[in-house]
Amino acid sequence: MPSFDIVSEFDKHEATNAVDQANREVETRFDFRGVTASFTLEGEAVMLEAEADFQLRQMLDILRTRLIARGIDARCMAEQEPVTSGVRARQQVDLKQGLSQEDCKAIVKQLKASKLKVQPAIQGDKVRVTGKKRDDLQQAIALLKGEEGPDLPLQYNNFRD
Repeated sequence: MPSFDIVSEFDKHEATNAVDQANREVETRFDFRGVTASFTLEGEAVMLEAEADFQLRQMLDILRTRLIARGIDARCMAEQEPVTSGVRARQQVDLKQGLSQEDCKAIVKQLKASKLKVQPAIQGDKVRVTGKKRDDLQQAIALLKGEEGPDLPLQYNNFRD
């Protein structure tokens, strides 16, 4: 029986490269000249540090574009509230990986409601979808990628025929 897995993950090495590129861009941009601003990757979180709150927003845009350029979906970013203390402003951006149980249930519910001839099953932090025909599985992927699909950074891997 053909099957595939629905997961939500990113390449940590590409995230490291994106943070390095964002640091280089901040160092060379004219509007950050003479300002101490930096990105640091700590596990699955990126710490943004600058002198003012509006610079953090600019840095978020830089980080978002660098992640997208490296093939990481920007929807995996979970931005925390910025913390300003005197002369410094800090913000943490978590890079989410894995599907929560509620997200898995919503995906299964949507696939079952679509009346496609596929069987979704939750397996930890991923959803395995099986079907008799490869075309049914491709329709399921198209459904989840479409506008009615969940607003999650989903990847489809482990496709077996």
